[in-house]
Amino acid sequence: MSAYETKAWLQHYPEWTPHSLEYGETTLLDVYDNNLAINAEKSATYFFGRTQTYAELDKEVRSIAAGLRALGVRPGDRVAIVLPNCPQHIAAFYAALKLGATVIEHNPLYTAHELLEPFKDHGARVAIVWDKAAPTVEKLRSETPLETIVSVNMINAMPTLQRFALKLPIPALRKTRDSLSGTAPNTVPYETLKSAAMGGEGEDVVSEPSVTKETIALILYTSGTTGRPKGAQLSHGNLFANLLQGKSWVPGLGDKPERLLGALPMFHAYGLTMVGTLSVFIGGEMVLLPTPRIDLIMNLMKKHTPTWLPGVPTLYEKIVDASDEMNIPIKGVRNSFSGASTLPTRTVERWESHTGGLLVEGYGLTETSPIIVGNPMNKSRRPGYVGIPFPDTLVRIANPENLDETLPDGTEGEVLVKGPQVFQGYLNQPEATASSFHGEWYRTGDVGVMEEDGFVRLVARIKEVIITGGFNVYPVEVEEVLIEHPDIQDAAVVGLPREDGSENVVAAITLVEGAALNPEGLKEFARENLTRYKVPRTFYHFEEMPRDQMGKIRRREVQAELIKKTQK
Repeated sequence: MSAYETKAWLQHYPEWTPHSLEYGETTLLDVYDNNLAINAEKSATYFFGRTQTYAELDKEVRSIAAGLRALGVRPGDRVAIVLPNCPQHIAAFYAALKLGATVIEHNPLYTAHELLEPFKDHGARVAIVWDKAAPTVEKLRSETPLETIVSVNMINAMPTLQRFALKLPIPALRKTRDSLSGTAPNTVPYETLKSAAMGGEGEDVVSEPSVTKETIALILYTSGTTGRPKGAQLSHGNLFANLLQGKSWVPGLGDKPERLLGALPMFHAYGLTMVGTLSVFIGGEMVLLPTPRIDLIMNLMKKHTPTWLPGVPTLYEKIVDASDEMNIPIKGVRNSFSGASTLPTRTVERWESHTGGLLVEGYGLTETSPIIVGNPMNKSRRPGYVGIPFPDTLVRIANPENLDETLPDGTEGEVLVKGPQVFQGYLNQPEATASSFHGEWYRTGDVGVMEEDGFVRLVARIKEVIITGGFNVYPVEVEEVLIEHPDIQDAAVVGLPREDGSENVVAAITLVEGAALNPEGLKEFARENLTRYKVPRTFYHFEEMPRDQMGKIRRREVQAELIKKTQK
């Protein structure tokens, strides 16, 4: 019998993680109300030194909810949020949920072109927007149902002294102010929305009673690399399930005061779940940063060290490098969880030696709220593997040609998943929803292997598999070898099309400081660890790789750039 059939992964569950959990009918509003009842005086947010208790946050949430209600927001309506991480983002998120509305999160750095199709699709009439992004969102009014733009000035959430300093006519401070805030004509200021004149104080605002675990709480748009962007609908039940699974995974999470670093953007499922909702579930403090700049993070490490730090491999590497260069200790980070791209063993070793805490890798997708697999938070963790299925989560490796067939252990195939965190389908796209499922199984589009003991290793995105001379080459496998070379800082392996319909395997690399590009030496190194057809034919030097907001290299953009270069 296969590892999937026997649930072989359960043998690796530590004593604190139950094999199955009770989810009940719990919604995010239940989580919010329960936390407020027991943690009202605890710190909820920390933003450049200014704190806000959960009671103070709730007062703002109710005021914003009352303002949104005055704008006509009702249960089942959609409210778009286009904000960096800041206290106003948290208040707006929970205010919309309080009313029974659905939140749609968007990247505040997107262009009007990138936002147009999603706004047409979800039809939100109200958007709560970073003031610097307001002119961009304003362009959507004529072609979408958008009516009201609420503009947010993040500076207003900062400590008084910093707000005062940013008003001074000093060039350096003016530059900082301009990077944080901008003019936003034709909008309703956030302060007006929460004012008593707009909707009252919000004393009468209660959690909308019609909300159930089936109610859609959140819509997140996928990248749209396979066509127009798709809005993944996540229910209250989906999001709560992943919270409960995550809490059961991490020993003692919430037993001590927790500071959760919100450096990853909350317009991604990863950042939102790992900080925006988990903090409220455990009564932790959200330490918010509008951008994951290393200087801002290191300043926190000196003054207000987080205990929980979700991130991506490049972020951990940069923090450790900065710790060494700036002689700033980072002890005290108890737990760190990495996703989005492969976590090198050397990164784990460096991080844990510097922090004294744990760093483990996990895996998930927007459509799964997001986590489905994680390494155990103990000695059972396995470098090079994304881990084992979360409680109540089934993962199997299927034959891409016959998805009913579960492949033998150790065989590469498509990763399929079933669990309470799997989304409710794509908004307004029944065909895309149908094609993303095989029966009750969600098709991740990833190629992976499950070992006989249940550990899962990812190989590649199906659409990123390189076919050369009839052989399949999985980029991650080659990249993991290349980054072990002492001269290589980072690598992205892609296929360049040949006239015969096949592809050449090539590598884009960034070099460590002082290293010189030596293609023949790199090929020789690769040949020691890879079958010849997997060895990149050409190495291209990049000063910097194109990355998404999570820090993950965009292989498609690397490939497009190389195709453009080679066709000149």
